[in-house]
Amino acid sequence: MKRLNYTLATFLFIIFPLISCVSAADHAIGLDVGFYDGTGWHLHWETANFAQGFKTAVRMGVGRSQMDPGNSADARRIFINNATNGVPQENGSIWNYRLDLLLPAKIKALANSRLFLGPRYTKFKGNFKYIGGNEDFDVTSNHWGLGLGLESSYLISSKISMRISAGIDYFKKTTLKGHDTSYSPDGGIVNQREEYSYSDADEAINQPSVETRLMAGFLFNF
Repeated sequence: MKRLNYTLATFLFIIFPLISCVSAADHAIGLDVGFYDGTGWHLHWETANFAQGFKTAVRMGVGRSQMDPGNSADARRIFINNATNGVPQENGSIWNYRLDLLLPAKIKALANSRLFLGPRYTKFKGNFKYIGGNEDFDVTSNHWGLGLGLESSYLISSKISMRISAGIDYFKKTTLKGHDTSYSPDGGIVNQREEYSYSDADEAINQPSVETRLMAGFLFNF
């Protein structure tokens, strides 16, 4: 999983800028922080004017959020066993990879506004640990999705601007894997615990579904 994260990040922030530099394009790099299924950050690279007559900018980015992974007691029963010993400790995170097309939008109340939309890919991991017990396991899932939103920027200097953005992303449900057990939306189950189904696993785990995005940050123009 870590290797895939590094590979995708390398593509976003090394390969993409090199390809973009073939033409006399305008580039910018930015960092946003805020809320995305929990508190998180988002780093991105933007390229504009890379093709004659093509006014739409392109942005690629990666981000990470800390979030509530779900109900620890239900996760234990559905993926492990019915034991009750130990004090539960849980933490969750999502890696989010994004590609956006940026379209100018004229909104009087907002300066330098743009609509953004494009595909999304997330990697979810929820860790459930029982202090004093003997369970320490992850529940994971990977999702493709689509997103859209609106952003507005405000110049601080000729090279730096402040930006605020809001949006929403939708992700398709996918297989949830934990320990040696998995539940799939199509009804496929590996090492089922009792009579639990995918709907039970989905209810217990806060995997990405419909996610609201509220962030603010800075953009540096080359």
